[in-house]
Parts: sequence; structure tokens; C-alpha cells
Amino acid sequence: MATCERNEARAALERSVLNRVPPLLTDLYQFTMAYAYWRAGRHNEPAVFELFFRDNPFGGGFSLFAGLSDCLLFLQNFTFSDDDVEYLRSVLPADTDAAFFTYLKELDCSAVSVSALPEGSVVFARVPLLEVSGPLAVVQLLETSLLCLVNYASLVCSNAARFRLAAGPRRRLMEMGLRRAQGPDGGLTASRYTYIGGFDLTSNALAGRLFGIPVAGTMAHSYVTSFSSLEEVWPQTLSPCGGGGPIDFICLAKGWLGRVCQLLESKTNLIREGELAAFLSYAIAYPQNFLPVIDSYSVSCSGLLCFCAVALALSELRYRPLGVRLDSGDLCRQSLEVRRVFKECSKEFSVPQFESLIIVGSNSISEQSLSELNKKDNEIDVVGVGTHLVTCTRQPSLGCVYKLIEVRGHPRMKMSEDPEKSTLPGRKSVYRLLDTDGQHLSVVCIERQKKREYCKRLKNVNISR
Repeated sequence: MATCERNEARAALERSVLNRVPPLLTDLYQFTMAYAYWRAGRHNEPAVFELFFRDNPFGGGFSLFAGLSDCLLFLQNFTFSDDDVEYLRSVLPADTDAAFFTYLKELDCSAVSVSALPEGSVVFARVPLLEVSGPLAVVQLLETSLLCLVNYASLVCSNAARFRLAAGPRRRLMEMGLRRAQGPDGGLTASRYTYIGGFDLTSNALAGRLFGIPVAGTMAHSYVTSFSSLEEVWPQTLSPCGGGGPIDFICLAKGWLGRVCQLLESKTNLIREGELAAFLSYAIAYPQNFLPVIDSYSVSCSGLLCFCAVALALSELRYRPLGVRLDSGDLCRQSLEVRRVFKECSKEFSVPQFESLIIVGSNSISEQSLSELNKKDNEIDVVGVGTHLVTCTRQPSLGCVYKLIEVRGHPRMKMSEDPEKSTLPGRKSVYRLLDTDGQHLSVVCIERQKKREYCKRLKNVNISR
């Protein structure tokens, strides 16, 4: 990519983050706390927060950390506009000191520093993903926004990694969940971070534009069912690849259809004319990218036969059809039948490229169904995943938290009647170790001096957790 294009792409990405995550995208109580800190003269006290999650998601043993790049863009551009401040003036209590709003207008994150794991890192429960230090009021104001940017990004990235593990290294994965995602931002975030989590492609055009993710698409059933007869195909001709006069593509494909039906001993009266018309029309429009969905009616009685006829006609004109998509029924069984027919056509009609046609499978694919698919014989090359990937149906939230661990150099700890919600005080060091079985262990260590100091102050309180 040229330097100019890279700069334009980065600018578009930055605008996307700023539009989606302005400083006002936070909870109101962050501002009331900031005001109270400011009123007490504590707003500039040095403080440290850490962001982590308590349990590994999906009942698994790991997560992937994602969202860091968005967090950094958010911090670099953190500033309140005059309109933001006027809105806050209207919603905060009427007796709020006017000087506080002047303070907000001048606020930025120039005094904030962040320590973080690399984006895409394998992480474990209770390991700090981000350590945010700076003036107390400022780093407090960042809480909700940073959690919003990390929670879902890490969750959907981890979910994608689980799908990748279930699929294995050979099979390609395509994210196609935009229509099922929780709003436009959820869809865009899912497309971006499922790619980091191991997916190969997305159907989301905007994600391709902003993040450089490879995009792909086939066709919807509505395109197929919109046709009812060959008379609706226009234009009806196609010129050969590489040059030459226009050929009557409908007649060419009909001739191939007869030969395919004869080879497979299929009945031509079961073929849907509208499906053939849809395939012809699409092939004429995109002769180099012909990959239709073939189960709008019946795969074996109509869809597969129509595809082979049109694909063979394209091949005769020196184009290379791509393959088919299956979207319902027993995907494994159907893929085996489709591959068998491709091989028979390749052998009978001497068209070697039919051997390598792609078979895409999609049909409410979950991690479990993907694992089961791998246990059965099938010929699916690409799996399209939507709902169960982007909505994370097995676990809707990662549960990241943002906790104060230090003020003015002194450790701080949250204690709770629920031991799971207690926190470890002070800044930490994190080590990745291997046990005797080769399993990864993450060890979080409090700085020794800080731990000794804090234990001394708490005396009999047990913080061995």
C-alpha cells in the first residue's frame, strides 16, 4: 500500500474511533467523582488503575487481549469540546462550581501513561491487561470508556480464536455476522477483532475499508428467487476472456445443462428455470467471481446442476468459476455430493479447474457444530460464521473490571464479602511459566516492598489470594 493510501486509511480509522468513542461515552458518576476529587483538591494526586478480568471466558483456559489500539487512539485524542462541557453543565447538579467546567475544558491525557500487554496476546484471568497511571481525576474519568473498548473486543477475539482452533489450520473462516451484531459498532468491532482472532475474511465492506481486512461475498437467496424465467436475463451475451465477439451465453449454458443432466442421469423437468436465470445473470455480470448459493430450492435436483452448466459455459469462454455456497441442510453430506459431481464433470468434460472449485458452508455455525463438522467426512473449504461468533452466545460479556491499585505511591485494595471481588493491591509484575506438563501458568506478583508495607498496615488481614 502506498504511503498516501496508508495515511488515508489511518485517518479514516482514527475518525471512526473518535466518532464512536468520544469522551462523553462514559457513565455520569465518573464526572461526579471527578468533581468531588477536584473540590477536595485531590484531582492531581498520582494514581494507578489496572484493567483485568476475573475468569477465562467460554469455560476455557485462555483469552486474547484486544482493543489496545483503540484505547491509545482514544487517549491521544481525549478532550472535551465546548458543547460537551455545556451539556455536562446542564446535567450535573446546579450548585456545581463553575470553575470545574473550566478545568474540564483544559483536560487531556498528556499526563497519563499506559503499560499494556501486546494486542493479540494470550492472557489469563486476573492478569493486568492495562495499567493506567496519571492524575487521579483523569484516570478515573477513563474507566468506562477503556472497559467499553477492551471488554467486547477481547471477548469476540477470544471467541474467534476458539472457532479457529475448532476449524483447524486448513479450513478458511469467513466472518459474516454484521446483520446479527449488536448494532453498527458491535458489527464493526466484531469484524476487526475476529480477524485478529484468526478469521481469514469478512463480509463487512466498511471493515475492509477501515482495517484492510480481506472482504468476500457470494449472493443471497433473494437474488436467486427474484428470477422466474430466462427472459429476465439481460444482457444475454458474454465475450470470451481475452477477447472475441459476444457469445449467446444462454444457449451455451443450456447446451451444457443437457450434457450435465445426461452425465448425472438427472431429470431436467425438476430444474428451476428462475434459478438457472439467476446464475446466468450473475455470471454475465461477474464472470471472474462466480460463486452462487445453490440451495434456494434443491441442491441435487436444481442448484448444483444449474451451477455446473453455467460454470462449464464460463470455462469454455476461458473464465474460472470460483465455487458454490451451501446454506442449509446436512452440509457434510451435501459437500461430498457436490465434490463428487465436480470431479465427474472434470473427468468427463476435461475441465481440470473443476477439481479445485471452492465449497463454502454456512448455516448458523457454532463452535460445537464446527468441531462436529471436523469429525465427519466433508469437502467444505470455507466456513461462514455469523450469529454465534459476533454475539458470543455462550458468554455475552468478558467481565473486565478497572480497579484502583495505588494513590500517591501507596497501594490500595478493594475488600469484599465476596472473595472473588477482592483485589490485589499495588503495581504488579507478571510472569509466564510452564508447569511439569508443559501447561502455561501466569503468576501475578505484587512488588515485594509494597506487599510488605501493605500487610504491615493491615496486620491480621489475610491477602494470600
